Amino acid sequence: MPASIALDIDKLATLARIELTPAEKEKFSAQLGDVLKYVDQLKQVDITGIEPTAHGFPISNVWSEDIPALGLPVNDVLRNAPASRDNMISVPKVVD
Repeated sequence: MPASIALDIDKLATLARIELTPAEKEKFSAQLGDVLKYVDQLKQVDITGIEPTAHGFPISNVWSEDIPALGLPVNDVLRNAPASRDNMISVPKVVD
């Protein structure tokens, strides 16, 4: 295992607050090496003239129109509440 990858595995394990056995370090360093090789392969792709984007395809607003409408009647809402008082849902006090 290359020394730089071994150091990265130790650092990542420390950051993740996990302990790795020597066998796990060997396994994960090989996997990390494969990932880094793939990243190097991606660096060779010519991206001249390509604008950075957050998505691979155009997206548009997927929300429905915001049309005002009447809500549920108070009695229907309060019927599902565990407790109510003065046409409001009553909850236990959580702050002193």
